[in-house]
Amino acid sequence: MRLLKKLNPGIFKMKYYIIAGEPSGDIYGSRLIQEIIKTNPNSEIRFWGGDLMKKSGGKLVKHYKELAFMGFLEVLKNIFKILKNLSFCKEDILGFKPDKIIFIDYPGFNLRIAKWAKRKKFDTYFYVSPQVWAWKENRVKSIKKYIDQMYVILPFEKSFYEKKHNFKVHYYGHPLVNIIDKTINSKNNKILTKSDKPIVAILPGSRKQEIDSILNKILKVVKDFKNYQFIIAGVNHLNKKTYKDVIKRNNVSVSVVYNKTYELLINSEAAIVTSGTATLETALIGTPQIVCYTTNSFNMFLAKLFVKINFISLVNLILNKETVKELIQSDVNKKNIKKELKLILTSRKNQIKKDYKRLRKLLQGNKIEKKIVNHIINN
Repeated sequence: MRLLKKLNPGIFKMKYYIIAGEPSGDIYGSRLIQEIIKTNPNSEIRFWGGDLMKKSGGKLVKHYKELAFMGFLEVLKNIFKILKNLSFCKEDILGFKPDKIIFIDYPGFNLRIAKWAKRKKFDTYFYVSPQVWAWKENRVKSIKKYIDQMYVILPFEKSFYEKKHNFKVHYYGHPLVNIIDKTINSKNNKILTKSDKPIVAILPGSRKQEIDSILNKILKVVKDFKNYQFIIAGVNHLNKKTYKDVIKRNNVSVSVVYNKTYELLINSEAAIVTSGTATLETALIGTPQIVCYTTNSFNMFLAKLFVKINFISLVNLILNKETVKELIQSDVNKKNIKKELKLILTSRKNQIKKDYKRLRKLLQGNKIEKKIVNHIINN
């Protein structure tokens, strides 16, 4: 039966199990699900992910908000919950008996499941490579051993895997380009604001611990930019009190818009962004930005020991130059944020936008999800 399904997938009820553990994975996973259903209407899909994947179809097993643990200490504190999730996932896969298991980033969890799944003779696919080029490069051994097909979304990753590690991967472009262009071209990309002043967007992350550590520092510059309004990109899975408490503590007039990050960036003159996928999203929209990153001292100590990259933002990594200013740890302070925000609102704005155009050309791809899904179905 497995051989017949591989030869004629369209006439069988193919079963897919997808695991995404973060908001960015939810974005990529939702489009993948849409394409699977469009290409293979008889599909049955179970997944770990978020609201976007749920809207796209299939059965949500666990929401990523139950899985978001960032940093060594946070993982250590929640180790028993993580082990319980691993055990539950294995049992759920065995009960579902999928034809294909698709892992989306989230490497600490997904590579453990992949190792187990391969031993159980499941077909394994990895979409969005872990950042093994930055740290934990030894994970490539596990990827080569336990992953049947890898689909990368950064141009330099193809060379990294194929030339350095002799492992064939597939690169069709970055899905964010098409996702963002759809929003940019939409007639409904405006946001309602209380003021006519130009906007500075604040993207403090999607985890409570990120917001607690960094938003307080960013808000200290608000009163120095009286000709601008500051708006925070909020996420619905966090308690609204998380944002309100920090705003109140700083005694500033700042509003929050929820689940409208792209629309906010489209209408903003500049942005202050925590490191992650958000830096790339901001660049593809074309909004000049400052990247701010803080973590606890122990995580930073580990990073200095093991991380092997010159930049923390995806924008600078892909372009291999400091297009956007990166403020890290103690550099995230009122003096530096004020200085850099003034620069990107004036003299540095045009150069940043010029670099953004080159970035976009490197990442553009055509029918990315369609190519990935067709490859998964036929391999």
